Amino acid sequence: MSSNLLDIGKSGAMAARRALDLTAQNIANAGNPDYARRTLSMAEVASTSGIGLEPGNMLSGVRPDHVMRSDSIFLQNEARRTGSDLSRAEAELSGLSNAETAIEQAGIYGSIVDFEASLARLAADPLGGALRTAVLEDGRQLAQSFQVATSGLDAAEQSAQFSAGAGIERVNLLSAELARTNTGIARASNGSSDQAALYDRRDALLRDLTQLTGGTASFDAAGGVTVALGGETLVTGAQANSLASSANADGSLSFSVGGNAAVLASGSLLGNSQSLQAIRTVRAELDDLATQVIAIANTAQANGAAQDGTAGQIFFSGSGADDIALPLSSGAQIATAPAGAPADSRDIANLQALRDALSNGGPAQGADALLFRLSSAIDARSVTRGALSTIADSAQAALQAETGVDLDQEATDLLRYQQAFQANGKVIQAAADIFDTILGLR
Repeated sequence: MSSNLLDIGKSGAMAARRALDLTAQNIANAGNPDYARRTLSMAEVASTSGIGLEPGNMLSGVRPDHVMRSDSIFLQNEARRTGSDLSRAEAELSGLSNAETAIEQAGIYGSIVDFEASLARLAADPLGGALRTAVLEDGRQLAQSFQVATSGLDAAEQSAQFSAGAGIERVNLLSAELARTNTGIARASNGSSDQAALYDRRDALLRDLTQLTGGTASFDAAGGVTVALGGETLVTGAQANSLASSANADGSLSFSVGGNAAVLASGSLLGNSQSLQAIRTVRAELDDLATQVIAIANTAQANGAAQDGTAGQIFFSGSGADDIALPLSSGAQIATAPAGAPADSRDIANLQALRDALSNGGPAQGADALLFRLSSAIDARSVTRGALSTIADSAQAALQAETGVDLDQEATDLLRYQQAFQANGKVIQAAADIFDTILGLR
């Protein structure tokens, strides 16, 4: 009997110590978002025979059975889905914000207004040398503002392209690591601490991967994951295919997995593609605006006469926002008078025609409309991003409530397992006292 008590006490103490170790591990990882809470499952130890014992099952203590990891497939899927949607919205919003900053900081609208104001002042004194020089300087500033805006859009586009390139590189690294994790899961003992740690690693890699790509995941019986993008398999078992991208004519990106076309449903890479397409659209609108300025000014110059009576030369050179420039070297070359007018004519008919062309549905209105469209798009996407952020936060909070560490529960378990360890110590002590009593008999 006392021998059985020793076995029971020993097994109980060892099981309680294992449970205490697991509880301490939970507490140590309370702030780790990649950690899922563990609990220890216990199993009875039965003895089927023994010297002096009748045949039959007799309890001989308890043993640690397996480590159970808190998990919820539904909540994991929701957290990944909402997180990938948020990542897409943030990437797209970032690109649009950079484009708006490029246009606003260039001051195109203000430069157009200043140019029109200089022409209005020149109309009051068409032979004023200082006024003509001011028109040239404001025209030069206008051309430079278009070039500055183009440079800003170049930077915004390069930033989005860099983010997309870095994202693709990270996807391929995560895919390879996830394939290695699948291999580890297949080899791990069921219910072991190593298996639980591999599951944590799998879920963290899968979360990061779906935030980039919005891929879908499915699991095998052992817990290994298969990831698909647009119907193409990115990761399955120990195999990982490569993700690649190429640029489309509209600025967006096309993606392929293992050489096969794949359409992303969400994720930051899709957001990068959408922002690149939006930047390309803004660039086209900016070129149209610059082309309008060039055409209006040069048409007026062609229809007028310079201060010395000669035919007007082109006001702006170039074909778009990136190469617009001011070739005039003197204010006297501004054709304020109509063609055929004599030298030093105060006739401002041609100047007035230029002013009318600029003011009636002209570039100032176009620049204002461009900024308004950008601002409206950013406001709309900011609202969407805020809503998606709230949804993603709620999904993550629900997941943490289900799988995260509750310190109050861990404190209760800590006390419970300490008491269990002490109780089993008492059992061992009782068995020792029985032995001592027997040995003391005479």
